[in-house]
Amino acid sequence: MIIGIDLGTTNSAAALWRDGQPVLIPNALGDMLTPSAVSLTADGALLVGMAARERQATHPRDTVTAFKRHMGTQQIATLGKRGFNAEELSALVLRQLKADAEAFTGEPVTGAVITVPAYFNDRQRKATRRAGQLADLKVERLVNEPTAAALAFGVQTREQEPFLVFDLGGGTFDVSIVEVFDGVIEVRASSGDNRLGGEDFNERLIDLARPRLQPQSALDAADPVVLHELLRAAAERARRTLSDANEAEFAIVLDGKALSTTVTADAFEEAAAQLLQRLRDPVLRSLRDSSIRVEDLSEIVLVGGSTRMPVVRRAITRMFGRFPNATVHPDHAVALGAAVQAGLLARSAALEEVRMTDVCPFTLGVDTAEPDGRGGYRTGIFSPIIDRNTTIPASRASYYQTVSDNQKQIHFGIYQGEARDVAANVKLGEISVPVPRKPAGQIGVECRFTYDSSGLLEVDISVPGTDVTRNLVIVDDADAMTDAEIAKRRDALAALKVHPREQSENAAVLARATRCYEAFLGDQREFIGRWIGMFESALEAQEPRAIHEARQRLVDALDSVEGERFL
Repeated sequence: MIIGIDLGTTNSAAALWRDGQPVLIPNALGDMLTPSAVSLTADGALLVGMAARERQATHPRDTVTAFKRHMGTQQIATLGKRGFNAEELSALVLRQLKADAEAFTGEPVTGAVITVPAYFNDRQRKATRRAGQLADLKVERLVNEPTAAALAFGVQTREQEPFLVFDLGGGTFDVSIVEVFDGVIEVRASSGDNRLGGEDFNERLIDLARPRLQPQSALDAADPVVLHELLRAAAERARRTLSDANEAEFAIVLDGKALSTTVTADAFEEAAAQLLQRLRDPVLRSLRDSSIRVEDLSEIVLVGGSTRMPVVRRAITRMFGRFPNATVHPDHAVALGAAVQAGLLARSAALEEVRMTDVCPFTLGVDTAEPDGRGGYRTGIFSPIIDRNTTIPASRASYYQTVSDNQKQIHFGIYQGEARDVAANVKLGEISVPVPRKPAGQIGVECRFTYDSSGLLEVDISVPGTDVTRNLVIVDDADAMTDAEIAKRRDALAALKVHPREQSENAAVLARATRCYEAFLGDQREFIGRWIGMFESALEAQEPRAIHEARQRLVDALDSVEGERFL
């Protein structure tokens, strides 16, 4: 069975194609969203999902979130005595989603379609594939997140006019312009910003509120790691409140003292002005690349939990001169689209008339030299071969000549990016081809790039008039792993003590209750403490029905204090 997975910065979700439609897969708590969070308990067990997220404010050094932003880097997060990179942490989340899918369907999951931000580069995409391998999943395809959302929207509506998918999640921002015609869902252009999302808006709220919290001496004396998590949680609550109100309380409890201030929607919008401005550039780039005018767009489709923010919706309305389409569930669309892609791969009869095309999100090219006007050459200049937003699969060729007399070979560095200087782009690999020794400019070679829908880049170099050819399939040599190395790392993750899936709901509720107990004071704290004690007594009695009833009473009590839990 192949499932679709939205591996998100803040939350992840899984879905499958069943009975002619995409179906979301609930986790052990019955939720459709699983927080992308990992935490280590005192007894050395790893928690994944909501139970881990609830521990972030109370155990910041034992919990890690937003690791998707470090995908493809060597940044290490330490939990206990072990370090984890982003792909290993992502593998733990993927493994949890795989277990949830198998529990939901009663069938083994063998493969997955995993979504990635449209602007993920080659290194980040390969890291995502490795995360899938470490989770014991065959990654059938990586699909751009806005493309997946467009697939869900396009299959649902069969919209005939071009529409724009505006995808603002917890950590990334993507835009795609899509057309649907005669069952073909065609992505015309994609653009985005890998460092822009809801977490950045939280930071602006923190910058706004922190100077107003008194006394400042209490903040200065606090553990900075603990303080930041308290502020982050308060910002998330305030941001959520501002979705429905004109002002919100920004409150933390630090060393038993309540510190609070009020933030208004207008002040938040002013503080976030720079972030809102950054939403414009990817939109303009995608419109330019697709040669589609704003007035020709039939819909502006909102995707991603951060599009719920009124400040974002107002910015979109001003940008396009119309109200956006909010009919697609912002948190579910990407996972549902991944499930549609899984259905396409499985050749579902219900999708026989549906075809999808995607685009190359980055320009691909080589480094070259150009005359410097003084008789020499300036090196390190990027020469594009496949332009960004070219429909894939694509094959393009360019021709290059020698630049010095009796040159023995031509060396190409393979790059991905948009900068003129290759040093500012991402190097994917390199290849050399021997050439006959002749005066400069008399020997030319053909360099052909072939890029397919799975993100594989093949480079072919040939010297016309000779039998000399060279071929390179781009592999990330710095991080490439053999099958044995993958198996070894997979076994190491499997050997970790992971909290039982069946107990996830109890762990999540207890973690939430602990966080609430530390966040409130006075009668509310006493009230929460009593309900925690009753729940812990039920757990010790090990009677399933009593545990279920006590857990529900505790959840109701927590909801009455802080409102219903919001993913």
